[in-house]
Amino acid sequence: MVFPIAGGNESKGYDVENSLRFNDGDSAYLSRSTGTASSEKKFTFSTWVKLGASVSSSSNFALYTSGTLTSSTDCFRINFASHALQFVTTGATDSNIITNRVFRDPNAWYHILISADTTQGTASNRIKIYINGVLETSFGTSSYPSQDYTFDVSSQTAIVGANNNPNAGGLGGYYDGYMTETHYIDGTAKAQTDFGEFDDNGVWIPKKYTGSYGTNGFYLEFQQTGTSQNSSGIGADTSGNDNHFAVTNLAALDVTEDTCTNNFATLNALNFQTSSALSEGNTKIVGVNADQFLSSSSIGVDKGKWYVEAKLIALSGGQAQFGITSDASEQNRNNRWVGQDSYSYGLASNDGLYNNASTVTYSNATYTTNDIISIALDLDNNLIYFYKNGTVMNSGTGYSITDPASTTNGFYFFAVSDGNSDYNATWEMNFGNPPFSISSGNNDGKYGDFEYAPPSGYYALCTKRLAEFG
Repeated sequence: MVFPIAGGNESKGYDVENSLRFNDGDSAYLSRSTGTASSEKKFTFSTWVKLGASVSSSSNFALYTSGTLTSSTDCFRINFASHALQFVTTGATDSNIITNRVFRDPNAWYHILISADTTQGTASNRIKIYINGVLETSFGTSSYPSQDYTFDVSSQTAIVGANNNPNAGGLGGYYDGYMTETHYIDGTAKAQTDFGEFDDNGVWIPKKYTGSYGTNGFYLEFQQTGTSQNSSGIGADTSGNDNHFAVTNLAALDVTEDTCTNNFATLNALNFQTSSALSEGNTKIVGVNADQFLSSSSIGVDKGKWYVEAKLIALSGGQAQFGITSDASEQNRNNRWVGQDSYSYGLASNDGLYNNASTVTYSNATYTTNDIISIALDLDNNLIYFYKNGTVMNSGTGYSITDPASTTNGFYFFAVSDGNSDYNATWEMNFGNPPFSISSGNNDGKYGDFEYAPPSGYYALCTKRLAEFG
């Protein structure tokens, strides 16, 4: 069951502007060589994450590692292991802490904080894990470092987005998803309240960190788009330490506006046929032979005006569809496609607009690979408009759709599909956080990054705009 985000949080305080999107298939990560640490007994790691398609697997993928690029000995790492969060050290005295809590929601942002202080006499105080401001106390495994254990963090390699692979003798466990507000405090075990607070609704939100960082500390805001290891690079450290990270297999396109203070829609990794493949932070889907997919947005809407772009990257064997559907769970039934059901409207690549499995009159409604199809969805007047490469179809006349209040779930979701098990389509979705290169750059007046300018009064599908207009 999809739980639509019908409203949103319009932050009135501290705003986070950018995140970095890691795609595990690209083997992407950031790294830097460290100097002598302020302390090898105390540190704090704090970050916000939104998980990618790997949330549906039991794979291990890392947030942060301190060690070397070629060995897994004498290091520590923070990673997800079979959906749980793990802190593990390898060396003379190993420790391993794994939460009972699992992380399976790819549509939410999580705040993760690890506070380490091995001078503490009580073992459980040496490593503290906070999730969204709350101390974790339930663990499947809880082997803590010995008192006064020294983490081997001097003259090592700090790695964001990958871990040391003991079997391959190198890197592995590449992170899949978004990351933002990434802090490392060298020499101090900080409290969770240094990085976040509960708002009036009891929701944990970020706040600006104002403390010091120590010698090897850093702050990654992902405000820059260069690939060099300097203040203009993606891995720029803005703590004041200039501990900038080298960039591997990441590009300007991976810097997005999807953050913990403005959550953008993606394709929903909890509600798609798993034999198809999601990637690029759940904005790209690839069909496979002998399977038919329908994948819908993580956010549903029941009012307001919304703009979304979709690029058909590849297609073999027939047709693909892009449109809206009220029943976001229909992809869990065999042989479904956008436009097949009563409250579903899909523009097919080769023969027009479908509703309830029947074509309807809608002129100039064909497209092919590398075309960008846009939807302007007007739920104030219950009309849908389709655009091809920036030009409105059907002579600018919107097609009348059922009021969302009278549909299956009371919401519409944006959705893509390939219309037959013999067809293989690849779609890239742009809800304002594009996985494909943008040549012109347009926003909705404030948010998003689109190839074509949204019509006046139409908005990107993100929580800030939902708070205003949804």
